[in-house]
Amino acid sequence: MAKLLNLKTFTDKRGNLTVIEKIIPFDIKRIFYIYGVDDSVRGGHRHHRTIQAAICIRGKCTIFNDDSTDQEEFQLDSPDKCLLLEPEDWHQMHSFSEDAILMVLASEFFDAGDYIYEPYR
Repeated sequence: MAKLLNLKTFTDKRGNLTVIEKIIPFDIKRIFYIYGVDDSVRGGHRHHRTIQAAICIRGKCTIFNDDSTDQEEFQLDSPDKCLLLEPEDWHQMHSFSEDAILMVLASEFFDAGDYIYEPYR
């Protein structure tokens, strides 16, 4: 099941510094980000192998997750929140704020054969 992680953040009068170190349980092979999203729903898949870590580094969005047993929605509304998605987590991203930038770290390089689009019944 998807799990929300809190990223270590250092704050002082100069601003904030958020660190992604020793918390992501995989070697990062791919990074992508989604932005400029209208009222569309993104995602709608799970994977055979890929683990992902999603961070809304600006603005906010909601991620719906279904692992075939539990369904849950996660609000990503701060750049120190990181949603860890396991391969079995069928997910959709929606309700993007106009300024949202969702960055995703992935454990695998892109492979179209790794995607499973059918939702659980």
